Amino acid sequence: MSNVHFGTDGWRAVISEDFTFQNVKIVAQAIADYVKKEERKNHEKKSVLAVGYDTRFLSGKYAELISCVLAANGIKVILADSPTPTPSVSFNIRHRKLTGGVMVTASHNPASYNGIKYKDRFGSSAGKMITNVIESSLGKSGVKFIDKALAVKKGMIKTENIILPHLKRIKKFVDMGLLKKAKFRVLVDSMNGTGANLIGEALKSTDIRLTTINGTPDPYFGGRPPEPNELHLQSTAKVIRKGRFDVGLATDGDADRLGVILPNGKILSGHKVMTLLLLHFLEDRRATGGVVQTICGTALIDKICDMYGLEKYETAVGFKYIAEIFNKNDILLGGEETGGVAVKGWLPERDGILSGLLILEMMAARKKGLVKILENINKTYGVYVYRRSDLRYSPEKKKKLMRKLKKQPFNKLLGKEVVCVKSFDGFKFIRSDASWLMFRPSGTEPKLRVYSEGRSEKEAVKLIEFGRKYASGI
Repeated sequence: MSNVHFGTDGWRAVISEDFTFQNVKIVAQAIADYVKKEERKNHEKKSVLAVGYDTRFLSGKYAELISCVLAANGIKVILADSPTPTPSVSFNIRHRKLTGGVMVTASHNPASYNGIKYKDRFGSSAGKMITNVIESSLGKSGVKFIDKALAVKKGMIKTENIILPHLKRIKKFVDMGLLKKAKFRVLVDSMNGTGANLIGEALKSTDIRLTTINGTPDPYFGGRPPEPNELHLQSTAKVIRKGRFDVGLATDGDADRLGVILPNGKILSGHKVMTLLLLHFLEDRRATGGVVQTICGTALIDKICDMYGLEKYETAVGFKYIAEIFNKNDILLGGEETGGVAVKGWLPERDGILSGLLILEMMAARKKGLVKILENINKTYGVYVYRRSDLRYSPEKKKKLMRKLKKQPFNKLLGKEVVCVKSFDGFKFIRSDASWLMFRPSGTEPKLRVYSEGRSEKEAVKLIEFGRKYASGI
């Protein structure tokens, strides 16, 4: 089991290589061992876990196997009756006060991958203290297993639609009164994942004209990784431009992240999505609280926080770190550069369906399109342009690059002085004008992520090209 490792958000591996039926059952047993140990330690009543799964190859079968292992260990299971967004699992844990939950998904990874996320009692991604215990339990005890039909008969497994209560509560959280009057033309790309037609379902009672594409489940995601970013949403951007839509919304494979596309086809970075939601909560909803972002977060958020006097928190990459701060402090919003955002009053977890509806709520509240809103942001806070590029990178090269950057950090980058170096998760070099370049090994794939943020498009591209060239030379 040495190949099973919980990274930035759960365990992910290639199907039929490491992600096999046997390994999934061993991981499920380790999760059961952890849950039962906590149950005994805290003298709690019988544990109940929610189990969901995405649209990947055999995800439903893996979820069933996990449920059967949990049930055999005396843990009751609420099993999703269909492919389900990760935030639906998180919502049910929180709303029904369950012990935790398991989600079978590899999130935005390519179709050849699958994975397992463990959710704690808050509905959050489990932190390292929990995943370390699960990892250390792998293979330590024999796998217990019960036939599903027998487990259902004994009341240990109950199959339910866990999406409906999630969607129902979303409609109470969002200002549907505002949206009912809106006349927007909206395109939703569900990227053949669990987002399906859910945004459309939520907007049925409104005058918003909504078109959903790629809403049918597909284990191959239409031939593209289900990550709603600039690289994978180019075909969607073309549809937006031709169809004269007011906005495009895209959810990733397990619908916890959101991509946003402007009417002209420009695809916003996750930073900009987070910025829009932060300003909506500050200026339209008049909410308060601190803000959390990861080390590869944007200087634009920092500037907004400084202007509003908001407390800032910074974490390593991984939403579990954001969730830990969310659960301990008064946090208004937490987010990451990939479009995953959590907001106050909801869950300490990302929710792509909710985020999409909140973007529409912002447009309705201001009676403006996103282009105009973003122009005002640029005028008020300045221009910040973000870029990311992923390189195939072996574990050996990752170690070599990190050693070199530690020994020989940049003092200057493209003629500008480096005024700050952050090294708690990769290396981030911040220049005198707040622009930056960062190198970070992926925690879920054999890749090196190179990030940049510049005060212009040209500067961001130059920084990313320099970073790619430097890393390729290792």
